[in-house]
Amino acid sequence: MHAISHMRLPADNEIAALLDYFAEPRRFPEDCEAMTALFPEASRTLTNLREVVERTVLDLLARQILTDKTPEEELAAVGAELAPKHGRDPAEILERYRRDLKEGAASYWAVGAARSLTDFGAGGKRVDVILLGDCDIQMEADFLRREAARRGIDLHVSASFPDDIRFVGERRHDAVFVGALRARHLVAEDLADGLNPHAAFIAFATQLLTQLREMTSAPILIDNLPEPTVQPMGLAERGIKGHRTRFRLTNVALAELASALPGVYVVDVAAALAVLGSERMLDDGQVGFTHFGSPGWLLQRPESEKAAVHGIFPDLAPLAQMLGGDPYGREAAMADKHIDALVTVAGIGRKKCVILDLDGTLWPGVLAETGSPFAWTPEISGAFSYIGLYFGLHEALLSLKKRGIVLACVSKNDEASVRELWKYPDHYPAQRLLTPDDFVTWRVNWDDKVGNIRSIAEQLGFALDSFLFIDDNPVERDRVRARLPEVEVWGEDLFGLRRRLLNDPRLQLPVITAEAAARSTLVKAQIERQQLRAETTDEARYLESLQIQCRMECLTAASPRLQRVEELFQRTTQFNTTGRKFSASELAALAEHPHARLFALDVSDRFGHHGLVGAAIIADAEILGLVISCRALGMGVEHTFLRHILDTVRGDAVTICGRIMATPRNIPVRNLYRDNGFSESAAGLWQCRF
Repeated sequence: MHAISHMRLPADNEIAALLDYFAEPRRFPEDCEAMTALFPEASRTLTNLREVVERTVLDLLARQILTDKTPEEELAAVGAELAPKHGRDPAEILERYRRDLKEGAASYWAVGAARSLTDFGAGGKRVDVILLGDCDIQMEADFLRREAARRGIDLHVSASFPDDIRFVGERRHDAVFVGALRARHLVAEDLADGLNPHAAFIAFATQLLTQLREMTSAPILIDNLPEPTVQPMGLAERGIKGHRTRFRLTNVALAELASALPGVYVVDVAAALAVLGSERMLDDGQVGFTHFGSPGWLLQRPESEKAAVHGIFPDLAPLAQMLGGDPYGREAAMADKHIDALVTVAGIGRKKCVILDLDGTLWPGVLAETGSPFAWTPEISGAFSYIGLYFGLHEALLSLKKRGIVLACVSKNDEASVRELWKYPDHYPAQRLLTPDDFVTWRVNWDDKVGNIRSIAEQLGFALDSFLFIDDNPVERDRVRARLPEVEVWGEDLFGLRRRLLNDPRLQLPVITAEAAARSTLVKAQIERQQLRAETTDEARYLESLQIQCRMECLTAASPRLQRVEELFQRTTQFNTTGRKFSASELAALAEHPHARLFALDVSDRFGHHGLVGAAIIADAEILGLVISCRALGMGVEHTFLRHILDTVRGDAVTICGRIMATPRNIPVRNLYRDNGFSESAAGLWQCRF
């Protein structure tokens, strides 16, 4: 524990040995070879041990467990940080300082999994989250960190209580998790004033979420309430005021509330626990009707608490046996669910395209041999017998298409035969089945599938890590994994495929916009444009033949298109002037500001509507951000859009400025202002005088 900040760090023998090495001053990174020699066992399993040790030292420095200062210099630095607050309550000053550096949950709730070199050296995308809640979510802190690390995420967790709203304003964070609210106890009560108890819970949730939304623009993920496993009155619990029904109605109302607030999402705890078996996850069968804790917590209590029962308590062995000997099953399960939600709202590892094999995957056998995808008729079986496995898979893939994920096909086959035979009789459930038209592009030939996947990636313009490839053939799966390691590969378990497709957080969007739902149509049109461009040698003639039309508008705070604008700023990397990611709540606030404007750009051409492909934010005569979707690049619409913005704001100021913040991927945008009459007044700052 850090003596001043009280930063707590549970650590294993490896970290302890590394800290002991720094009992004497050391040079970094010059002494890294000597540090690496401290871990002969780790050198056998970690090929990049030196890199891991370097990252660990840097992490310990960031946490102030290690320091490059002498004790006197360290005290002086702390004093310099606290000095500007002179005159306030010293205890309050020190408490604020400790809150700023706090990590993890309250000490008496933390499970305290020790950190190792593997934990510190994992790397990955850093994500900071805040947990607001009691023991139900704070005990997850280390489980969340471990589950995130398993998925390549460097998660930093800090926690406080739901009434500690100001904590959110003090801490760096990318998302806020809210656990089961204490007002859940009111749901089971009949209040004296006649107020519906579910309304009391929602009133409390509304106040909390509104305050949080004013404090932060980050995504807020709130847990709904578990469904009770027991009822006070048993079968006599009838009607909407029945014990279990009250909690179900509360969850429905919470879902409605979240949908009305920008950037607020419900984590379906009730469904997650039900899937795993609620009796093993909830303690309402042991201790109370609304605690909704983990039965495993009884296995974690200190012996001193037995004084409350005269030191006499039943044998805990049957409880441990029911839980499979794991007192932390609930925490691990919920950490998995919470990281799923975080991955979805943050877009971590999001997949844009699913590439499917055909024979043996979308239908049984080889189509050229069977003569049709299926041989099903109602006389043979119902639609949920053996045929249901394939119908269910098709239905799941159609759901992904509605989410905005595009489908492509790679199959070793004769394309003409596939197109001729891929048909269904009239009695088939057409609304549940894929057809060739559902795929944006095909590679049905006898070429190597690795080359075909590369070809699709180039055609669509997607990075390889945004693809999921599904094939029932283990040889093909292994070949793609070996030669295209960025591509996710599935297909081992056809029985689990439908559930996996529908539940994987990387195949989900927090909000499905109109543009997302129409993405397959948009991508198909883009492919047609590419074909036209390849056939037209003159660029000017190609652009003229597209018959491009642009429509610009200023959006208000109430516009339903704010979600799409948020998506543009969150996901656009190439044509993005600053790289700043605006949330929907920030966009709404700027749209309401008297000295700000939020512009949107829609583009269409003779192949169809591109949708909302551009956005810009202007506040106090500065373009805070301007983005154009990559699917509209090369059409010249960025210049039309910028000229429209300048014409609109011309009467508001004599000068307008914009910044270009260079990122590794935004090379296409760097000359936008120069090409439209702006002059560079400072590095990255461009001005246009009217």
